[in-house]
Amino acid sequence: MELRQYINEHITYMDGPMGTCLQSRGLPAGVRPESWNIDNPEAVIDMHRDFFEAGSNLVCANTFGANGIHFPDEGQLKAIIEAGVAHVREARRRSGCQQMTWIGLKMSSLGRLLEPLGDMSFDEAVSHFAKVVCLGRDAGVDFIDIETMNDSYETKAALLAAKENCDLPVFVSNTYDETGRLMTGASPEAMVAMLEGMGADAVGINCSLGPEKLLPIADRYLAAASVPVFFRPNAGLPKLEGGRTVYDVDPEAWADLTAEAVRRGVRMAGGCCGTDARYTRALIERTKTLPVVPITKKTLSCVSSYTHTVDFGDMPVLMAERINPNALDTMRRAIHDGDLNALKAEAIKQRDEGAHLIDVNVGLPEIDEPAFLQKAVQAIQSVVNNPLVIDTSDPAAMEAALRHYNGKALIDSVNGKEENMKAIFPLAKKYGGMIVCLTIDEEGIPKTADKRIAIAKKIIAGAEAFGIDRKELIFDALVMTISTDSQAAAETLKAVKAIHDMGCLTSLGVSNVSFGLPRRPVLNGAFFLMALCHGLDAGIVNTGSAELMNAYYSYCALKGRDASCLNYLKHCASLDSETAQPDSGKAETAEDAPAADGSAEDPAVYEALRAAIIDGMEDEAAEETARLLESVDPFALIGDAVIPALDYVGKGFEEGDFFLPELLMSAETAESVCGIVKDALKSGGSKGASRCRVVLATVRGDVHDIGKNIVRILLENYGFEVIDLGTDVPAEVIVDKVTETQAPICGLSALMTTSVPAMEETIKLLAEKAPFCKVIVGGAVLNEEYAERIHAHYYAPAAMATVRIAEAIDAAL
Repeated sequence: MELRQYINEHITYMDGPMGTCLQSRGLPAGVRPESWNIDNPEAVIDMHRDFFEAGSNLVCANTFGANGIHFPDEGQLKAIIEAGVAHVREARRRSGCQQMTWIGLKMSSLGRLLEPLGDMSFDEAVSHFAKVVCLGRDAGVDFIDIETMNDSYETKAALLAAKENCDLPVFVSNTYDETGRLMTGASPEAMVAMLEGMGADAVGINCSLGPEKLLPIADRYLAAASVPVFFRPNAGLPKLEGGRTVYDVDPEAWADLTAEAVRRGVRMAGGCCGTDARYTRALIERTKTLPVVPITKKTLSCVSSYTHTVDFGDMPVLMAERINPNALDTMRRAIHDGDLNALKAEAIKQRDEGAHLIDVNVGLPEIDEPAFLQKAVQAIQSVVNNPLVIDTSDPAAMEAALRHYNGKALIDSVNGKEENMKAIFPLAKKYGGMIVCLTIDEEGIPKTADKRIAIAKKIIAGAEAFGIDRKELIFDALVMTISTDSQAAAETLKAVKAIHDMGCLTSLGVSNVSFGLPRRPVLNGAFFLMALCHGLDAGIVNTGSAELMNAYYSYCALKGRDASCLNYLKHCASLDSETAQPDSGKAETAEDAPAADGSAEDPAVYEALRAAIIDGMEDEAAEETARLLESVDPFALIGDAVIPALDYVGKGFEEGDFFLPELLMSAETAESVCGIVKDALKSGGSKGASRCRVVLATVRGDVHDIGKNIVRILLENYGFEVIDLGTDVPAEVIVDKVTETQAPICGLSALMTTSVPAMEETIKLLAEKAPFCKVIVGGAVLNEEYAERIHAHYYAPAAMATVRIAEAIDAAL
């Protein structure tokens, strides 16, 4: 039976973790598990054989970290992957198992953040993953298993590489923390939307937590996904016993909880850190007679960013229209001049005005639209987390933007022309995305509603031919100005209602109705309200228009779509104040961020700089810093602008109002400001204020540096002198640097279970050689109890926690 069919019809059992299973077979601390494919093949074969004998259907090669970052020698990488696949094949032969089985290629994170948060481009990441996929494909695997991904953008790169380089089934799972989000902020719904849109054959959750804490996330996956969902929890939390890392949930308890996930509809299940074949055997025993819960086709219509989804069909959606060369003369000039900062500033402004989606159109004939649209999309996503509307008539520009978009975009647009549908629908199928469908064809814009409805039906049929469901379509019935056709608005409203009654979604570019007439906002607001009453699901609007926003919030309140009228009341409050903004985001926080000394008097002179830091607008912050340094004290600038802005964003991050990309962009902006201030201090003969030294390192055997690099950026911005030793650092090197510099703080990071013993070894040596040094530990495999057991002084569950701990240590010196 073909694998895709099997997982749709049967409960399917996966294998378990490579690292912890090989550790139990003697894998030394600091040695990469993949190296044993060459150095200790019998141990690897024995591990796989255990899972086949336990009853696993899906067993992956020992290739979790096999990529060009960890194994830069291409010959070595090829040998590791080929041997890994051969070992699974040999293990299956020796096991004599009778169940249906398939062999997979396991891939995981490259351990690097992608631009703009890190130094690796999206295309470089795709290239790294593509090489691994090709090697696995050529070695004869049956499927690709992408797992333990904690960043949505890197997850997209891995899935894209798989889909472009093989036709095998691809399964993708992500790792969530206790807040129910990825490290970089994505919700389960956002990941399902993007991955299912791109054609993942199954989506799931693995690692980080035990089954009890992952069950609520599984429920959210099951509510959103129309493809099989899989579930691979850890065996609870790690702890030390007799110098070994063990987990606190035994096979029987783990199997009971994981079986509950299967009862709720999870189709594929297996284990992650701390589990082994005993856990798989116990799970099969508990679930082998359970009925198969049918996979239901969901009717959700949504787009997503790197943090969240915006759903269509309940609350009307506001799509901001001003990043468009035809919207403003200043925007036309900015696009012509390639001024990305102007586009970012406009995106922030529209977000703060209450936009749900932000339309991005850079279509000028004199520019390289594919190149600039890609840059614009990436730049705008670096400062706002709203989903974007990719608005272009150029298929090449559309593909460039969709490829590099972090999430599931709204594609604007397709129309009823056969040539256009053949160009746009394949892009939507490959990259995912909802699609704005213009009711226009080869004959132009029909004057009557009936002809527009006929075009809508033609587009539905065209989409279905490419395997695109109508839930992914949103129809624009194309309002024309009433200044030249008094029936234009009436025909459009008739079409909107008819398409809505067909069970389809609708949108309109509202302001077209008033072209050529005076007092356009008044007419626009009235027409918007009429359209909403006729079933309009989304409006492309000027979110800075009071008339349009009055209509929107009034409609939502009157239709019972605004609980306790809270959004309406907030909007009314904004009308009473020139400085307040509806649904405001980071920009308004410049006023809320307290002065460094906590006083209520916050010098207004720093407002623009604080806003730029909070919004991550590096160029604007640099310009404002240079201007301010002509008249203000550099130390006051740091104390009254930089630190309050960082504290505001840091607090928001800790409370879940901001996400890692926003935190890092703000931190990097603050870093550029501090650099300018330091230069000014040097020219004036001052070295400036500094906090204590901190030595950072990822311990021996671990090459992941994402968490460590985030901590470094934040600590430096809070005035600490950071010595970053990099990754895979032996204990002796760390201790030597601490003693040489007399650093009172050492931060140690570990992502993999196999590298935790090296962390314990480092802490022990630091206690012996540098007892003055306080050790802070962090990483996905750690928790507070485990940190205590390996005698760390502090455990930091997140980057900002490290900053707070370091501040307390520094204050006590």
